[in-house]
Amino acid sequence: MKIIVPMAGRGSRLRPHTLTVPKPLIPVAGEPIVHRLVSDIAKVLGEPIEEIAFVLGDPAFFGDDVVSSLTELAEGLGAKASIYRQDEPLGTGHAIMCAQESLSGPAVIAYADTLIRADFNLDKEADAVIWVKQVDQPEAYGVVQLNDKNQIVELVEKPEKFVSDLAVIGIYYFKDVAVLKNELQYVLDNNIINGGEYQINDGIKRMMSDGKVFVTGQVDEWMDCGNKNVTVETNTRMLGFLEKDGVQLVSDTITQENATIIPPCYIGENVTLRNTTVGPNVSIGDGCTVLDTTIKNSLVQTKTIIKNANLDNAMIGNNAKYDGKFTTISIGDYSVLE
Repeated sequence: MKIIVPMAGRGSRLRPHTLTVPKPLIPVAGEPIVHRLVSDIAKVLGEPIEEIAFVLGDPAFFGDDVVSSLTELAEGLGAKASIYRQDEPLGTGHAIMCAQESLSGPAVIAYADTLIRADFNLDKEADAVIWVKQVDQPEAYGVVQLNDKNQIVELVEKPEKFVSDLAVIGIYYFKDVAVLKNELQYVLDNNIINGGEYQINDGIKRMMSDGKVFVTGQVDEWMDCGNKNVTVETNTRMLGFLEKDGVQLVSDTITQENATIIPPCYIGENVTLRNTTVGPNVSIGDGCTVLDTTIKNSLVQTKTIIKNANLDNAMIGNNAKYDGKFTTISIGDYSVLE
């Protein structure tokens, strides 16, 4: 089994946090989004992963540190890491084709801007599986249309009339991903463009028209990391799941003085808490110092100093300094507000 991870986008909706760090490497509940996504997919697949192919953007942004992090992730799962580049933002189908040397055999394709919780058996009899989640407002999503055999016969983007309430979450399985590769090559060769880009859906629709059988796989939870507010919400939900799973979330190396921690919270290595209440639903990365502060429902990355704050629904980057009265904030790496 292979996992293909297109992750070349700059994550503009999550700025300023993605000005210096690629969105898939933003930590949620103490672990980068892409690390948690790939690890969870490998866990639910329940079989050896041969290769994980990552499609990155500009090397000036997705640099050696990103490559090293992703290589370590793949090797930690017993897989080979392959790194590809998408030089231009030409769409989901184009991104997949940038990894064409890895497009053979059974594979999962997963876009690295979402997290899941799932427990399922993979239907290997089908030619492909598209993972979906039941949603309340299907008109806001791309959804699948099913026939009377519960096979997928169409993909509809933001339907004006009801088609189904099963939204596509951006994770796919192909029994032989080379079939998708061939169809996407046709899309590229014939300049088939939707929304100004080459889309994976056009390759999938060609497979369907050729009689390939697509079925749905459903996840228990689908969590977005598209912008600041939903990322903070996803952090909250993930902390709850991890606490329920019995995962140790608070490091043994923290220093506390007149500090209270209200779970669930993730607190990393060498964090100092003084005259402070943390939680619930807070993640604080390694090396942070939090003084004379109350913080809840928030996400703080690494090596940041926070003083005299009362924070709720906040997201703070790496190496930042914050000393002030504002409650709901979003500040990026190396920002100083004193």
